[in-house]
Amino acid sequence: MTDKTESVNYQQLIDKTAGYVESELKEAEGGHDWHHIKRVWNNALYIAKKEKKGDLLVIQLAALLHDIADAKFHNGDETIAPRKARNFLHSLNINEDVIEHVINIVENISYRKRNQVSSFNSIELQIVQDADRLDAIGAIGIARVFNFGGFKNRPLYDPSDSPSIGPGLETNMNDLVSDGGSSHKTTNGNSSRMVNNVSSHTIGHFYEKLLLLSDMMNTKTGRKLAKERHDFMVLFLNQFYKEWNGKF
Repeated sequence: MTDKTESVNYQQLIDKTAGYVESELKEAEGGHDWHHIKRVWNNALYIAKKEKKGDLLVIQLAALLHDIADAKFHNGDETIAPRKARNFLHSLNINEDVIEHVINIVENISYRKRNQVSSFNSIELQIVQDADRLDAIGAIGIARVFNFGGFKNRPLYDPSDSPSIGPGLETNMNDLVSDGGSSHKTTNGNSSRMVNNVSSHTIGHFYEKLLLLSDMMNTKTGRKLAKERHDFMVLFLNQFYKEWNGKF
């Protein structure tokens, strides 16, 4: 059982980490700022509580540090975040096993790593990864993707740039959501629709990533939360296309 002194020290570590991250990200793009970190932190704590699994110190530190230096804002350099996280954690004199676990999560959490073989896995990674993916979908996900699209000066939508949904097949994006989202639901964790590069416009990113995330959740709690958010995005897209195409 944790005594009072240990509890105080534990909370001090969390508070110092939160303060460090908030300071580091004060000028960050709106979808990857301190508020994103705080939401992921809260998501992770909620999932851990519901699942009744995981080391809460590792989960909180990883949630707080997971986006300390997102590679997309550092010329694709994926070494900066783990290096900054490690240096900071060493300054707190945290147990080396905890540091290594947190760094492994920071290195493996990204959606970009989904097709890479890694020898590392843990319930703590699964929880923080679900927490991060939840913040990429639903109403917040929609707000974030359009904020980032504006940051990159991308068009909202390009009707001429349609995704591929199978060998030799092409369809208008409208058709991908006309079934209420079932096109994006599979039982094996993989999308049933292969989407080509449509990141030249913001709507395209829904098909490259956001609509795929609900199938990629690790935990029962994450899957339950993701369903509601996924369905909301499908509803949004159907309404978007109705308004874009002038259908009344």
